[in-house]
Amino acid sequence: MGVYKLSTAGGLATPRTNYSSFLAGNPAVPQSAYESISTTTLSTATASITFSSIPATFKHLQVRVSALTAASGKVMVARFNSDSSASYTWHFLNGQGSTASAGSSTGNTYSRFFGQNIGTNTTNPSVSVIDILDYANTNKYKTTRALSGSDDNGSGEVALESSLWINTSAISTITILLNDSSNFAQYSSFALYGIKGA
Repeated sequence: MGVYKLSTAGGLATPRTNYSSFLAGNPAVPQSAYESISTTTLSTATASITFSSIPATFKHLQVRVSALTAASGKVMVARFNSDSSASYTWHFLNGQGSTASAGSSTGNTYSRFFGQNIGTNTTNPSVSVIDILDYANTNKYKTTRALSGSDDNGSGEVALESSLWINTSAISTITILLNDSSNFAQYSSFALYGIKGA
């Protein structure tokens, strides 16, 4: 589904601008600017997934996840370049039914890739789209932003998330895991895309 912008000039409506993505870019880059780098679908339960040798030839990265887990109360997280030091900060805004919550934290050992808890259901996946901005720029810290949601067979949530990796290194490796290292279930899928646009 597209995101549209209507503008006016001299009191007259001008043709709409069609943005192809809610997340990547402002305005969003065309869909043709996304290039698939790697996709993984789990054939067995697995504790972590790693995208390695990521080329530095794109402007941004995008990770798309459809996650399943039988564990309860787990948060999907990530580490860049195998860095497990306390160099990550994050905050989130979360809605569950009529209840809203927000939180933040500094000095963490991972980036958050899902706003709150992944659904405890092995047939209803929790989904998340994560942008990693300016991942190859060695003059700034790395920022991520995510839109995620889950349906846990009668309950669920939607969340917005952002994280900061306090490191100027270009990101060449992304490891995705659950916060307590329990397993993603079979059929969880993970896709990495490069974004060529500005």
